[in-house]
Amino acid sequence: MKALTWQGNQNVSVEDVADPVIQQPTDAIIRVTSTAICGSDLHLYGVLGPYLKPGDVLGHEAMGIVEEVGPEVSHIAAGDRVVIPFNISCGHCWMCERGLFAQCETTQMRSQGKGAQLFGYTSLYGSVPGGQAEYLRVPQAQFGPIKVPVGPPDEQFLYLSDILPTAWQAVAYADVPKGGTLAVLGLGPVGQFCVRVARHLGVERVIGIDRVPGRMALAREFGAETIDLDSVDDLATELIDRVNGRGPDSVIDAVGMEAHGNAGVGLAQKMTGLLPDAIAQKVTDRAALDRLDALHAALKAVRRGGTVSVSGVYGGEIDPMPMMEMFDRGVQLRMGQAHVRRWTDEILPLVLDESDPLGTKRLATHRLPLAQAASAYEMFQKKEDGCVKVVLKP
Repeated sequence: MKALTWQGNQNVSVEDVADPVIQQPTDAIIRVTSTAICGSDLHLYGVLGPYLKPGDVLGHEAMGIVEEVGPEVSHIAAGDRVVIPFNISCGHCWMCERGLFAQCETTQMRSQGKGAQLFGYTSLYGSVPGGQAEYLRVPQAQFGPIKVPVGPPDEQFLYLSDILPTAWQAVAYADVPKGGTLAVLGLGPVGQFCVRVARHLGVERVIGIDRVPGRMALAREFGAETIDLDSVDDLATELIDRVNGRGPDSVIDAVGMEAHGNAGVGLAQKMTGLLPDAIAQKVTDRAALDRLDALHAALKAVRRGGTVSVSGVYGGEIDPMPMMEMFDRGVQLRMGQAHVRRWTDEILPLVLDESDPLGTKRLATHRLPLAQAASAYEMFQKKEDGCVKVVLKP
């Protein structure tokens, strides 16, 4: 089959790889009909290369048609249309029983000190082949796949795999009080859905921050105020001044480790990626730094006693944090991989609603064949051609 593979730092290509097969009685094989490029895929493209090897199949946002199931899979069957959550969870362990599916103890990567396995996301998370491919093996298919009806376009459901539950969790964790204000840092795909989810759930005032005009315009269509990051000297001061001299009640960091603003850390990340893998892994595991401009802005802008919710991915081990300020101001901080299946039962009725309240059919800006995935990664990373979200068709 054809699949998008990692070949090196900022080097991906579509290659022929072996077709997946049933390996465990809880497996399923799906024929992928749509798969998307996620913002966290860019971390693999440029930062987390030491944990990849040439030929690894990328991608963790996928849906398609079931081709085959193992003998212990009963809730889906060949011919069903399904969405595949990005985290691989069993549904019955101690963590899963508590809705902490991203920490599933059945698939937890204890050898790496990490949580549940993820599709297409490095040796840290199991080196499980990803969904930017013609076919996908789905472990723990007795629980994970979400069955959806035949008929509506894929994009109506595809984002249930990751970015829509991620945004839903980010808003839930932000805990915006009645009548409160939410700021969303970063208006990429997750940030866009944060705006939409918050407004749908009744948050009266949402302020979106970005520097890309098209992304800010899209957020305004769904009721957000926007701030052009390039037009203000200090974002935290601007947000505090705009919201009663106190700052927003809640702030979501939807940016993560690749925030703009710290050229020195950015250079260090690139240099680490050029080291031999064994050395680079040790450096990353013990001394990695993130570009923290977005997170620090969130912590400094939120009002005293407010909440910062982090959905952007971070990977640093020795990141400096303004602890005195966080402690003095009583800031609450919540974060983590999205527990996808914890939220999908709430979201699915909205996705099925023909009025499309969350705008799932209005997010993708580029729909391309899988064969063009390499150029799509570059376009998405550079935010060229108004790119907000890329959907690939195998």
